[in-house]
Amino acid sequence: MSETAETDHWRLHGIRIVKAGELDANTAQTPGMNRAAAITHATAGAQKIWAGTVSIHPDAKTGAHHHGHLESVIYVVKGRARMRWGDELQYVAEAEAGDFIYVPPYVPHQEINAADDQSLECVLVRSDQEPVVVNLDITPVENPEPVRWIDPNHPE
Repeated sequence: MSETAETDHWRLHGIRIVKAGELDANTAQTPGMNRAAAITHATAGAQKIWAGTVSIHPDAKTGAHHHGHLESVIYVVKGRARMRWGDELQYVAEAEAGDFIYVPPYVPHQEINAADDQSLECVLVRSDQEPVVVNLDITPVENPEPVRWIDPNHPE
């Protein structure tokens, strides 16, 4: 490949910038939140990941759902997220701005804006392009068990 052809190749198949005003709200949704896609095959040519934003209004919560075989990472940009998970949403933990949340495949979960005076704004990344959202009809337990992640690298 000549130097000019290589340069043209990277111009057409290199870095992509998706501007804030170009996010696509035409993506799988769950009641109580607004998702908008940023990095997809259509917008950036991505093959193995999906990325976008999630916004939850003050004192609001999503319906229970899972994302099938997909792994998800949520980065909290603004606000405080309360996550409930489990077959009866019986576990709970909170994350605040600057924290990351990992959601494994098939885990029933619910996102809750733990603040009543500001929106919860997050960045979401998934392990595949497939827009899997399985909304669930779960009656949550009244008093979920608080869980704090502890591992050998982050003891209490």
